[in-house]
Amino acid sequence: MAEQLSTYLSQLPAIYQDDPEGQLFLGRFLLAFEHVLTGIGDPDDPGLEELLDGVRVGAAHRAGAERYFDPGLRPGRTHAGELEQAPSDFLPWLSTWVALTLRADVPDALQRELIAKAIPLYRKRGTRQGLEELIQIYTGMGVTIKEFRGNFQLEVASQLDVDTILGGGTPFYFHVEVALPTGTRSAPQIAALRRLLEAIIDAEKPAHTYYTLDFTDFPTMQLDVRATVDVDTLIS
Repeated sequence: MAEQLSTYLSQLPAIYQDDPEGQLFLGRFLLAFEHVLTGIGDPDDPGLEELLDGVRVGAAHRAGAERYFDPGLRPGRTHAGELEQAPSDFLPWLSTWVALTLRADVPDALQRELIAKAIPLYRKRGTRQGLEELIQIYTGMGVTIKEFRGNFQLEVASQLDVDTILGGGTPFYFHVEVALPTGTRSAPQIAALRRLLEAIIDAEKPAHTYYTLDFTDFPTMQLDVRATVDVDTLIS
């Protein structure tokens, strides 16, 4: 197998290219500079030019400088390849572009999803839908938020046992219910999740409102009985 020499040799005057011994020495010598500046086509060890412009070798691809602005989330909540998205240690900087403060106790994939969805969620901030979507991102499961309003008008603005409780309806109060599969989390994990969700809800809810948070177990899947797809059940 022929020894790899620098492609920079072709840029030298002919006198340096005609000498076989000199060509071997210069080819090895210039290879170090080419490795650092231009790159030698290795996506795992790019040169400066490949860092800026990207490099593709067969099926392997490394995005250029644009990857540092890409959290990597793709349709279907899947993520781009490691060399096509912002490095993990770059996510705190990228989050500042969308005025988002990342929590240190959430995994890398979740941080990327929060960055990617930050702007659409800002449009819904302070609403029930926005809070439901944010909690679903953190938990991976569905969430139901029930609001208890005033203006009691039976069958007009209120339905008994659906969105109205006699003697218990209070303005500015809402109830958050998160569905968790039975046995998937221990008591300490649920306690930690409760602290996380309470911190999220406290930061996102309107200041004048208050709430309660409960978890609901669904031991078996029975469509329209114990499980509702995309609410408290995710296929796969």
